[in-house]
Amino acid sequence: MCIGIPMQVLEPGELYARCQGPQGACLVDMRLVGCQPAGAWVLVFLDAAREVVAAERAGQIQNALLALNQAMHGDTDLDRWFPDLAGREPQLPDFLKLQADP
Repeated sequence: MCIGIPMQVLEPGELYARCQGPQGACLVDMRLVGCQPAGAWVLVFLDAAREVVAAERAGQIQNALLALNQAMHGDTDLDRWFPDLAGREPQLPDFLKLQADP
């Protein structure tokens, strides 16, 4: 399984960009998403950007990865990482609601 890591473009380039992620800065292959401006967020898999994402979505992904790390270390209080889900019943996405209705 491959996990996408949100990274922010620091120095744009035509084929590669210097990006900042949780583990520091590195060179990222940008050929699948094209040249992105400094400050843009990309989802990176194996040192290659696969998708341009909004800053809010990048934050949600970062929180999910932090929650996964905490869960792996025995923490069971994960509501702080998912404030939009805490304290409410889970909801099916609209496209699945149609399939679940009898």
